[in-house]
Amino acid sequence: MQSEQPDTGRVNPDVIPRPEHNVSRAGISRESLKVLYRLKEAGYQAFMVGGAVRDLLLGREPKDIDVVTDARPEQVKQLFRNSRLIGRRFRLAHVHFGREYIEVATFRANADEIEDADPDHQLDHGGRIIRDNVYGTIDEDVWRRDFTANALYYNIADFSIWDYCGGVQDVRDGILRLIGDPETRYREDPVRMLRAVRFAAKLGFRLDPATEEPVHRLASLIDQVPPARLFEEVLKLFHSGHAAASFDLLQHFGLFKVLFPESDRVLSEEQAGDFRMLIQQALNNTDTRIADGLPVTPTFLFAVLLWGPIRELAEAKLANGMSEFAALNEAGDEVIAGQQACVSIPRRFFIPMREMLAMQPRFQNRQGKRAMRLLGHPRFRAAYDFMLLRAQAGEVDPELAQWWTEIQTKNPEQQGKESGSGEDRPAGATRTRRRRRRPRKAATPSNDA
Repeated sequence: MQSEQPDTGRVNPDVIPRPEHNVSRAGISRESLKVLYRLKEAGYQAFMVGGAVRDLLLGREPKDIDVVTDARPEQVKQLFRNSRLIGRRFRLAHVHFGREYIEVATFRANADEIEDADPDHQLDHGGRIIRDNVYGTIDEDVWRRDFTANALYYNIADFSIWDYCGGVQDVRDGILRLIGDPETRYREDPVRMLRAVRFAAKLGFRLDPATEEPVHRLASLIDQVPPARLFEEVLKLFHSGHAAASFDLLQHFGLFKVLFPESDRVLSEEQAGDFRMLIQQALNNTDTRIADGLPVTPTFLFAVLLWGPIRELAEAKLANGMSEFAALNEAGDEVIAGQQACVSIPRRFFIPMREMLAMQPRFQNRQGKRAMRLLGHPRFRAAYDFMLLRAQAGEVDPELAQWWTEIQTKNPEQQGKESGSGEDRPAGATRTRRRRRRPRKAATPSNDA
């Protein structure tokens, strides 16, 4: 399906000279400049493109800097010994500098405009791109990009910005606008709907009406995207410092119910106020931690987003006579298994998540050695943080949360007294027992005796 070019009234770009924009090399990393200059010196075109140009125009520090060129991936690899080629759908070069790398892409063309269809450009029956290695020029490449604000090119040759579709003005106006026919672009790659939400949340931009309207109708297309890819997109939405805003927009556009159908169902129920409050508080905390440079984990994120349906199913199992611990374990397994069909959660995250949630009933017991053993559990801190969230949402008695907060500040002897366990060893320590020696067996006569 052919993407229509926006009606800009021009084919050639507006070339904005250095004195007329605020993008400076001072805001570009040294490694990126090395890549740009080496490509230029080798006779290739070299542009910084996309979000980095947009962010610099907004006076922000760009998180990632991408480079685009007319050099083919194999030529880039020959030019940079510290590079490697990646990707099947889009062939790219990563130029490595220690743990960091600069992504270098070759200009792409629209294969639908080529008389002989190129086997390296393939769409499925719904119009979704499944392979795309057709190379072209910068004049063709721009129409393959998603939003006007991301289709800006900074030319290292003269430090100008090339703007084909009014992206500079959209950045200044705070508008997110798709290039081409929005429905066609969403069908080509449904993840663009999630990207629209992410950029709107991150930048505080509003969606252009023509860009916004099809999202409500086409949200179900997200089901066509591989669940493993959606896991990465969910992390971008919720672990980039704007999780709370992303959640609100996902719900507004009907995208959250495609990603997390069971969680959305619980949120739609009348008594779901505490679950919604839990999510909102957790996402606000996540944004604060990221702003403070503190780590966040997918384990905790998915525990929060799936707690509503897990708790609901566990309560049904409790009513059938199952123990609280077993009910949470089974409910966790069942909800996670269903979620994997929508957004795939890697095993290294869902196993500790299930353990953390199954520990929640143990916080009710503050007496005896079991309470002290809980303090020494490897998952205690994560489970405790989750319990605090539940207290803030009204699920847990605040006095209980306060007790577990204070007990952690006491020494082992005080902890033992508080819990009535009489423990004077550090929480989690085990008593060393002398092993009994087995009695020796009588010698068995040999056959030669």
